Amino acid sequence: MNDVRLILAHTRLMLLDLLRSPAYVIPTVFFPAMFFLIFAVPNARQAARADFVTLSFVAFAIIGVTLFQFGVGIAAERGRPWERYLRTLPAGAFVRFAARIACALAFGLCAAALVAITARLTTPMDFGPAQWLRLGLYAVAGAIPFVLFGIAIGYWVSARAALPVANIFYLLLSFAGGLWMPPRFLPGLAASISPYLPTRQFGELLWSVVGAGDAARALPALAAYSVVFAILAAIGYRRDERTRYA
Repeated sequence: MNDVRLILAHTRLMLLDLLRSPAYVIPTVFFPAMFFLIFAVPNARQAARADFVTLSFVAFAIIGVTLFQFGVGIAAERGRPWERYLRTLPAGAFVRFAARIACALAFGLCAAALVAITARLTTPMDFGPAQWLRLGLYAVAGAIPFVLFGIAIGYWVSARAALPVANIFYLLLSFAGGLWMPPRFLPGLAASISPYLPTRQFGELLWSVVGAGDAARALPALAAYSVVFAILAAIGYRRDERTRYA
């Protein structure tokens, strides 16, 4: 119960800190929908195509928020006085990771929701209530490993290197995962590694909402990635703690 209160307190603190920075909030939440409007809508005139593109951009939006805003943000915060103060508070890695996951989910789901609303208004995409519910649940489940991946990047990479590293992972994983084009159209090397990537599993999970993906395979794969990324993030956190505060 004490951990729950600490998680809620840290989550509230992070949300308030971010919400006080409109320069952060507006691009984070609105950029994926704008990107969808410019690049996806012209190619989403048919219902089936609109469904696939919308679900792909939902994943794309969530991954972008988790990797860039939270991974890069952690790397930038590590050397600040406020971070040193937070380390003195009675909250371990579990509490801080849980709060970051909750905060990242809030922003990621807002960005994804704007993509879905934009798609509903500008394309033939039209989901039923059960599909919208599954989409929301799958978006939450699929976001967790990428939040942990972003946290791992934040604690393993320096502040200067975090942005280019996150950008490389974001672009390459999104492309090879089939989020920019249907996986069957991927070139040779990308097609061969695509089924094993977390982005492809996230795509498969969301595509299953319209019967175009395999949720039964994607969920265990994403759970396994969550464990791996959580271990990497925890090791990075302890490594940073020993380096800076030992």
